[in-house]
Amino acid sequence: MNEATIDAGLNVRKLGVFLGAEVTGIDLTRPLDAAVVAAIGNALATHEVLVFPRQTISSDDLKRFGRSFGELTVHPFSTNAADSPELIVYDNKEGNPPAATDIWHSDETFRECPPMGTMLCSKIVPEIGGDTVFHSMTAAYESLSDRMQQFISGLEAVHDFKPFKTLFAETEEGWRKLKHFEEIYRPATHPVVRVHPVSGKKALFVNPNFTLFIKGMEERESRTLLDTLFRVTSVLEHQYRHRWEPNMVVFWDNRSAQHAAVHDYYPQRRLMERVTIKGDRPQGAGAIAQASELRKFKMPPLMSLAGRAVRQHERT
Repeated sequence: MNEATIDAGLNVRKLGVFLGAEVTGIDLTRPLDAAVVAAIGNALATHEVLVFPRQTISSDDLKRFGRSFGELTVHPFSTNAADSPELIVYDNKEGNPPAATDIWHSDETFRECPPMGTMLCSKIVPEIGGDTVFHSMTAAYESLSDRMQQFISGLEAVHDFKPFKTLFAETEEGWRKLKHFEEIYRPATHPVVRVHPVSGKKALFVNPNFTLFIKGMEERESRTLLDTLFRVTSVLEHQYRHRWEPNMVVFWDNRSAQHAAVHDYYPQRRLMERVTIKGDRPQGAGAIAQASELRKFKMPPLMSLAGRAVRQHERT
């Protein structure tokens, strides 16, 4: 049975085998009581992507809905409303093409505490195209062999805001601004396998948009392993492809799902509003791997030797 009534009178109908569910029996123009918020939170942990159809809501309604689940964050590199920086506005049309969101990712993993969830509301959608594809990283992890699961548990990966660095001009002013943001958002280290704080399930937590390398691992091995893990999103069975209609709200769990926007609609117009909810620091599965387990050196690491020669950069 694909439809069920959960606590607080909400109706939830599965849309995909591994993720995705439609939620009805709710009016997002009104404040939600604690029981409804708790029921939605549990449904999100279970289904990873929730679709709320036929919700003609304002920007304030969307922000209120988001705040029901936590503090709203401000995306440092996105287009937003001038009077409400936590409200991201995507108004893509001729002369303003979509940004590079057509790559599999979980939102803002370059942060020390990446968002727990994202809400996206459709205002104007193209007649054809403009879908968003989601992938269950819980199912992706569970599909790996036991040996691979054991191998990657305890590994950590380094994440960075690399795709946004192209936004800064190659000028003195651009380099100054980039350096400023590099100080604020220094590379963040997260577990390769993340344990969901609500469901307790394990999920892969690396993505080709923000993940640079496996911490402590030799570059060749790191690149090979990450390429393998990045490719898990190609498994069609673990995907849910969402076809947008006007006045839909989609709420996805960044802790367990990745997504990619399909850029096949330009120059048609696609107007969306988004809020992002603050998350906690990702927790991993198993003890953190030690450097001695990850890499073999031909000789001792240079900087670990007390009697090594002093280099020029250390004199200045």
